Amino acid sequence: MTGRRTVVPFGPQHPVLPEPIHLDLVIEDERVVEAVPSIGYVHRGLEKLVEKKDYKNYVYIAERICGICSFIHSVGFCQGIENIMGVEVPERAQYLRTIWSEYSRMHSHLLWMGLFADAMGFENLFMNAWRIREQVLDVMEETTGGRVIQGSCKVGGVRRDISDSKLKEMSAGLDRTYAEVEELNHVFFDDSTVIHRTSGIGYLSKDDAYHLGAVGPTTRGCGVAIDARETGYLKYPELDFKPVVETEGDCYSRCVVRAKEVLQSADLIKQAIEKIPDGDIEVKVKGNPDGEYFSRVEQPRGECIHYVKGNGKRFLVRERVRTPTLTNIPPLVKMLAGCEMADVPVIVLTIDPCIGCAER
Repeated sequence: MTGRRTVVPFGPQHPVLPEPIHLDLVIEDERVVEAVPSIGYVHRGLEKLVEKKDYKNYVYIAERICGICSFIHSVGFCQGIENIMGVEVPERAQYLRTIWSEYSRMHSHLLWMGLFADAMGFENLFMNAWRIREQVLDVMEETTGGRVIQGSCKVGGVRRDISDSKLKEMSAGLDRTYAEVEELNHVFFDDSTVIHRTSGIGYLSKDDAYHLGAVGPTTRGCGVAIDARETGYLKYPELDFKPVVETEGDCYSRCVVRAKEVLQSADLIKQAIEKIPDGDIEVKVKGNPDGEYFSRVEQPRGECIHYVKGNGKRFLVRERVRTPTLTNIPPLVKMLAGCEMADVPVIVLTIDPCIGCAER
């Protein structure tokens, strides 16, 4: 005999949710039978603005698609324009973009680790994750002028350079940050409460992750080694890089992937600092884009695509963004089916939802 089914609304406001995601949960007793997502709470019209802002100024709009992974959005947009126009970005600028992209990934993952700890009631762990994140944001502010919205990426290169002395200081600082993150990760990996709340919960198989289009740590936590950094953009081909992969496909695996990626990002930045050459940080860009390009970048949440199309005028015809959260919602629905009602907040948080990103 089955229990009576009830529809329980979850979100868009919920104590553990940093983002306004809404789910209608069909529950039977305390078990979720089905989850029906609804989006449309944060419509901002960002893609329409491309018709009113010329392609050089639209970089500032693209950067504001997301307040957490803002820099990588600007890289994705600029990369698309540069490929259409055949612009050769100086090598030093490419290395600087790589460095700032990885700092952006570090601060995003540390932000998530803090929120995830807070959702489980770990106030001390939450504060420590955000304390380390402040070190990352301080470097971003010192080198770009902005803590979260940097404004340092432009079509043709970057607006700011980093002195050699500052690069050495950053490398030494990363050694300290690396040691602190390792200590933080020890709790995420080994604490019995974290393991109890995440292990075996929110399971997603490798096949489902692939066929449902999961990206980022959501898919790499299922054993699918897909990472847009392997496509060869920026200076990742010059660095020793392999995707971080876990195979269990549960909340714990997704947590471990993000925690390890913080350490990996620190290592990638140190490699880039060692290899960065002298030279210009930008080239002059003349003319207007005429053509189209799919620009792929790896956000902290997964692969992001900027499709840009121009017709020879300074205003683009189209700028379409496919963000990682949008593609991770179908896998989330699959994870939620069959889980306990009490586990829903934890499972939702493990895809690191960014609804502001998903609803441009």
